[in-house]
Amino acid sequence: MIDELLTLAADAVAQARKLGADTADALAVDRRGTDLELREGRIEKLEQAEARELGLRVFMGKSSAMISGSVLTPDAIARLAETAVAMARLAPADPYSGLAEAELVARDIPDLDLVSQALPDADRLKHMALAAEAAALGVSGVAKSGGAGAAAADRAMALVTSLGFAQGYRRTGVSVSVSAIAGEGTAMERDYDFSSAVHFADLKSPEEVGASAGRRAARRLSPRKVKSQTVPVMFENRIAGSLLGHLAGAISGAAIARGTSFLKERMGQKIFSPGIVISDDPLRRRGLGSRPFDGEGLAVRAR
Repeated sequence: MIDELLTLAADAVAQARKLGADTADALAVDRRGTDLELREGRIEKLEQAEARELGLRVFMGKSSAMISGSVLTPDAIARLAETAVAMARLAPADPYSGLAEAELVARDIPDLDLVSQALPDADRLKHMALAAEAAALGVSGVAKSGGAGAAAADRAMALVTSLGFAQGYRRTGVSVSVSAIAGEGTAMERDYDFSSAVHFADLKSPEEVGASAGRRAARRLSPRKVKSQTVPVMFENRIAGSLLGHLAGAISGAAIARGTSFLKERMGQKIFSPGIVISDDPLRRRGLGSRPFDGEGLAVRAR
């Protein structure tokens, strides 16, 4: 599969160069998956999808254009390249645009074990969702289900640039989730839990996920008000993750360059106390966010 995607991407880059592009890169993606949702034991959604797409970016000097398509015949790829080059000729110049320098791209592609040996089919996904929902309903205080779901996906991608980079990798994913509703009438409370993994073997059991969702919902019943005071605060991992999401958005290059970041005046300054350490490691084996290189072929590393 990777070889086929590399060929498609290479053909698109070659067509763009033939039509006059100074440089170009292309990303070919093949994705397939199954997504199932149910409520109170009845399936509400079952989708199986397969798609293959190609994205092409071309540069004419410092002007660039990007276009994508899902019809990948030779004629269609030629038209895609022709349109991208025509668009790039008309685009305004950006002094910072361009492909990554050859010395910066990944040379060694690590094996991060991102492909599960087996993925659940639709029938197995149904039983996973049913088990999660049953476990949530079995928790004392839970009155009804807010729905449960399970999904499995397989995705492959290949990136080719006119500067000589041509690599690809494949990743799988599987998940199970459930929402539980506790209480009655106007005192109802809702909460949820889920598990996601690259390998099916690493996924939490549906029963564990369902029981956790039920307990979370039940704990929301009869809340008490806390008086205003100064106390240590421990953030649950979900909240901690959302805080890091705000940070990631604020330190992105685009947000800084456009002046839209609340940290735009804090370049080079510490913004957290010394006790807070944020680790970004895209090279974790079986990691949900792991990848052997980034979207432009640059080598990645732990930061």
